[in-house]
Amino acid sequence: MIPLVTIFERLQARHGPRHWWPAENPFEVCAGAILTQNTNWGNVEKALANLKAAGRLSPEGISSLPPDQLAALIRSAGYFNAKARSLQEFAGFLLQTAQGDLARLFAGDWQLLRQQLLSVRGIGPETADSMLLYAGQQPSFVVDAYTRRIFSRLGLVDPTISYELLRTFCMERLPPEVPLYNEFHALLVEHGKQHCRPCPRCGDCCLADCCAFSLSAPLSA
Repeated sequence: MIPLVTIFERLQARHGPRHWWPAENPFEVCAGAILTQNTNWGNVEKALANLKAAGRLSPEGISSLPPDQLAALIRSAGYFNAKARSLQEFAGFLLQTAQGDLARLFAGDWQLLRQQLLSVRGIGPETADSMLLYAGQQPSFVVDAYTRRIFSRLGLVDPTISYELLRTFCMERLPPEVPLYNEFHALLVEHGKQHCRPCPRCGDCCLADCCAFSLSAPLSA
């Protein structure tokens, strides 16, 4: 089994630093983590820009907006009514728990905070871990469809592995370092977009020589 650190090193050599997550402040990261569910980042950027232009990209600004007005501002992100509810649920949670102060929110036990975040409507494991890692600088590894696809094709995990088991698999095999978790997740996303697609491009993949999928289908593109 190829070590995860070796996978990271190969991906880093191929793709270079990803500088992710793009945001001006931690609250923007959290809002983006909610908005990016089931859409692409370009659509999220438009929604965030609308919130900024309206002066509403803050816990107070989001909480005080009528839901239909908030939904209109984030329409580009898709599922705008549900995401508007989720944004307001999170903003309300932040205001109630930490008076709207993310630094205060992230100062406590991050594993307990993860469970609290998961209790907020509209925040699932990937969104919670994205908030913790990218906004809170906590060592909570983020996994997604790209992680599952790449690691299962490498033969490291079963393709039906659950989110929590895959996250545990990664965290047990990597040192708990925020910069490593940050960069590794971003590199896996980039590699999944460029090479390990649903119809993979194995020919020039930097992991092809240790990939069970590629070795079993040497003629794949």
